[in-house]
Amino acid sequence: MSETARIPIADPAAEYRELEAQIDAAVRRALASGRYILGPEGAALERELAAFVGARHAVGVASGTDALHFALRAAEIGPGDEVVLPAFTFVATAEAVSYVGATPVFADIDAATFCLDPRSLEKCLTPRSRAVIAVHLYGQTAPLPQIAELCRARRLTLVEDCAQALGADDGGRRAGAWGDFGCFSFYPTKNLAAAGDAGMVTARDPEAAERIRMLRHHGSRQAYLHEVLGYNSRLDELQAAILRVKLVHLERFNAARAENARLYGELLAGAPLVLPKAHGRGRHIWHQYTVRSARRDELRAALERSGIASMIYYPVPLHRQPLYAAQCAGLDLPATEEAARTVLSLPMYAHLGEAGVRRVCQALRAAL
Repeated sequence: MSETARIPIADPAAEYRELEAQIDAAVRRALASGRYILGPEGAALERELAAFVGARHAVGVASGTDALHFALRAAEIGPGDEVVLPAFTFVATAEAVSYVGATPVFADIDAATFCLDPRSLEKCLTPRSRAVIAVHLYGQTAPLPQIAELCRARRLTLVEDCAQALGADDGGRRAGAWGDFGCFSFYPTKNLAAAGDAGMVTARDPEAAERIRMLRHHGSRQAYLHEVLGYNSRLDELQAAILRVKLVHLERFNAARAENARLYGELLAGAPLVLPKAHGRGRHIWHQYTVRSARRDELRAALERSGIASMIYYPVPLHRQPLYAAQCAGLDLPATEEAARTVLSLPMYAHLGEAGVRRVCQALRAAL
């Protein structure tokens, strides 16, 4: 990497440069087949992803947002129901709840991991609670043993939002294999990245998986026979073909991210920053490397002047978003709000390499 080249927050094209011949061959295979929707590439990806996660069933859909939406529809959650989720996540997690007519209830996070705090979750539960969405933020799992046990005791549906955690595990059991549903996004900046929007739902129950297959295809199992109100949300064959190539390399790419994170920790040790920590229960796949500082905005500007991108995931928590602020008036979530004020995600992708990490750390230390 040139010392003068800009360092992006993520670099999807780097994966293509490495895997160009394999990806091009897969795309040509898909195009030559003439099967562009609900064909063999998508079916194969579903089998391969289910095996990778350790899930019983997997259903490809058009996006991670649809994955969340359809999981809740399959669980028959709707008006009058409440779904508890962390306030510190992307809006799609809450949108899915609103799409089915249920009420999102926002819980606080654990300040060390940025994931759902089980104590806050339990305080949020009411007789109307029907489901919990556990978001595995930045690449490591929420405290699944505690959350899963709470859901079992209360007979709540557990939905895992795994959009940032494909390959992460908790006690050896991978994200997406703990809950009733696991919801994945293959947005181009994810660690398993499509060349556009795409998503997947893993499911424990075969009937739930079948409902999701109907929902993605206009509520239909048989041509021109429509049993429920469905959607047009099919993961196309071109995306599936690309994802199948990349899935073979995912463990290696996740290991490269982990090495980048290790080097970040070594080079930033002792700096006046709060560095991210792995919870120690299982593998962290480092979708993001997120530090915290009261001088966050100043540091971000300094990095930008040095040609280094950074991002704030997320500057406005969900309970402060205009979409939900009225229903959340007076809600106090201190760990969430502190994170929103202080988090800064540094460049993180498999091809960043030692030179890239060192350049980021040099610029960051110069600004501290």
